[in-house]
Amino acid sequence: MSVSPAPGVPAPSAEPTPFHLSPLQGEAARQLLDYTASLPLPGPEAQLLATVVAIRAAHGGAGNITGADLSSLRLSDPHQAVDALRKLGWQIADTVFDLDPTAPPTCVTVPDLARTSDHPLPVGKHTRSRVSGWTTRTLSAKPLRKLPPAARLAGLFLAAHCTARNLGPIPSVLPAECWPALAALLEKGFVAELSDDQCRLAPQVAHLSGVRAPDEGHSALPGAGKASKTPSFDAAAWTAWKAGVSLALRRHAESIENCALCGFSEAAVAWAFTVPPAPVHVSTKAWLFYKQWKDSHPDRGLQAAAFTVEFREQHGHGPSFRQLGEGLGWNVPLSVRHLIVQRLLHNCWLTATNVVPWTLRPGPAAQEQGIALPQARGSHATTSAPTSRP
Repeated sequence: MSVSPAPGVPAPSAEPTPFHLSPLQGEAARQLLDYTASLPLPGPEAQLLATVVAIRAAHGGAGNITGADLSSLRLSDPHQAVDALRKLGWQIADTVFDLDPTAPPTCVTVPDLARTSDHPLPVGKHTRSRVSGWTTRTLSAKPLRKLPPAARLAGLFLAAHCTARNLGPIPSVLPAECWPALAALLEKGFVAELSDDQCRLAPQVAHLSGVRAPDEGHSALPGAGKASKTPSFDAAAWTAWKAGVSLALRRHAESIENCALCGFSEAAVAWAFTVPPAPVHVSTKAWLFYKQWKDSHPDRGLQAAAFTVEFREQHGHGPSFRQLGEGLGWNVPLSVRHLIVQRLLHNCWLTATNVVPWTLRPGPAAQEQGIALPQARGSHATTSAPTSRP
């Protein structure tokens, strides 16, 4: 199984957008975020403001910010965020709250960044300017611009540390308050793949990445990388496998190969049938996420069972775990999606043929409510049910 891609992420364009940061500037962006994450601030709103101000003041200890800049951060309490920075000794006048576009910018002095030795952000003027521009561009990226501060701050951290090529580790310095916001980044298409501790940026924001492979030069990736290595495909071995299994299993595999709606490659289908799936680790964090998620989805069993019926009528085979989650709009990390389906199987809302992919279908609990495949329906069965079951 692959990690669920975010819906609505546009196909990559033929002409990739150039990277905004060079590798050295990407390192400076990470230093900036490390610095602001280390500050004793009360939450993501003050941290987000500190990030914007710190990079502007990195060269010389003083930087300008306007009322419009402050307003664009969409803070719920700008005064509280400014007061938090003042408690650190940052000198910020009340003119920062002036939204008059003709008002002059407010100069903010950051004592730590005025030091001539042991400077926490040792960057030159050009790098400072480039990273400051990257910060503004990332925060104004379409998937982020309307999200709350915690999610936008998380977007900065992921952009600085991750790529659109492969799954990479979520940075350990990501503030704790930002972790719950990661699901929103997946839903809005800033992140293309997300697991408990790894993610991959969406292709549309690949140019904002502060990390690149040596062969990427100065251009963003034209497409998204895969979470795992592309399997080698042996057509003769696949033909031999199909010849050695039961007629029913071979027909099932060929129905997926020939499914125009799914459009899977022959290699992908062969891989799914012949290679055991990698175990999915379900952490305590995933369990907590699942428990919160299920409370907001009380009809998940009925919906999942009904979806498998509709999917099979259209495709001629059942959905995969990923197709089930995507079809029902369950934008959750891989381990949580795996846990959801396993619980639906355990509670008999769904059933599947053991170790055979694409066989999800209504289980006994769903059939009791009248949701079943056509050949399994009784004469009085219906396709919906008024009650739910935990």
